[in-house]
Amino acid sequence: MATGRIELPPKLIPVFTGEARYRGAYGGRGSGKTRTFALMTAVRGYQWSMEGREGIILCGREFMNSLADSSFEEVKAAITSVPWLAAHYEIGESYIRTKDRRVSYAFAGLRHNLDSIKSKSRILLSWVDEAEPVSETAWSKLTPTVREHGSEIWLTWNPERKVSATHKRFREDPPTNSKIVEINYADNPWFPEVLEAERLDDLSKRPEEYEHVWGGGFKTVTVGAYYAKHLLAAKQQGRVGRVGADPLMTYRAIWDIGGTGAKADACSIWICQFIGKEIRVLDHYTAQGQELGEHVKWLRDKGYEAALCVLPHDGAQNDKVIRVSYESALRGAGFAVEVVPNMGMGAASLRVEATRRVFPQIWFNEATTEAGRESLGNYHEKRHPETGVGLGPNHDWSSHDADAFGLMAVHYEGRPQSSAEAPINYKRLTR
Repeated sequence: MATGRIELPPKLIPVFTGEARYRGAYGGRGSGKTRTFALMTAVRGYQWSMEGREGIILCGREFMNSLADSSFEEVKAAITSVPWLAAHYEIGESYIRTKDRRVSYAFAGLRHNLDSIKSKSRILLSWVDEAEPVSETAWSKLTPTVREHGSEIWLTWNPERKVSATHKRFREDPPTNSKIVEINYADNPWFPEVLEAERLDDLSKRPEEYEHVWGGGFKTVTVGAYYAKHLLAAKQQGRVGRVGADPLMTYRAIWDIGGTGAKADACSIWICQFIGKEIRVLDHYTAQGQELGEHVKWLRDKGYEAALCVLPHDGAQNDKVIRVSYESALRGAGFAVEVVPNMGMGAASLRVEATRRVFPQIWFNEATTEAGRESLGNYHEKRHPETGVGLGPNHDWSSHDADAFGLMAVHYEGRPQSSAEAPINYKRLTR
């Protein structure tokens, strides 16, 4: 029997050794995972062709508007790099197939082509590249579609968020009969010099992005995020760690008010204490579509029933459905409440400015604020798609946590500077 030789990064050899239903790799740039998986799809296609099996190798990505958005070029480059593989394949402008036509490649976007994918017959292998944004719906539909005897599902991705469907399905709780590993640039024996220069450049000039881009870490900041440098500085200066509460000082629950229902804005709460010039951020909570009672239950369950609840100006407005305000409902539940007055036009930008000013005084309890800090790292300015002109803070999944955090900064700057009780002066913050 003739044999062919291929070289793989050592860390990926166990992934392709033996039987498995799922094979995968995740990590940062330059690890060689995409090229290796592209190459191994061709090796599998060669093996099946030689065994007389017929079917499709489906290469999917979440988004694919054209062949240019697919893994076509990666597969083509991988095949042509190995002469004995290249001799077994036909490659055209829009197709890749074995010369005996038994095994062919198909390329599809999962977001808009799930129904057509379900109609494809005899899928021997499905490889999903750039799998991080693939939804749970897509995974649940794709998996049973790959049902030929001995068929497999492969995936490669750069991690971004712990809440992604891909992370939860394949890292947090991996399926039975899976071989999935982390691999980064240091695991690639052929890591090129040109990428090494880029890596070092990112390390020195863009340290807030480095761990995600090159180390396979989760994405903690977005390029252009308001607080990217501040979060990095807090971590480097040891202000993200184990932070304890002072039982003699006031707990403050800083709110951004949400609504009820599946499409409602999220409700966000930060728990903090002002101790001297320090802001100790102790805890974080967010929930979407829940009743006020659920938020109150969280406060009580966590021991914050004596917290001062600080609400944005709309906390004093009556809810359109239940005809009561958050302020009155929380007072009725036994909480002390303070409502921050409307700061007028540009309030969101004023909260950003206040947050930037006080950030050097903020200490985070690492274990309980991770999700909130992820939101802060994503909070960024929306820009006009054509002119690039800034349009103010972008309203997305991260903005509710960021708005509540900004309210905390406004509340801190407006508090009395002496021990004597005095009303908080918010007007000076709007000048």
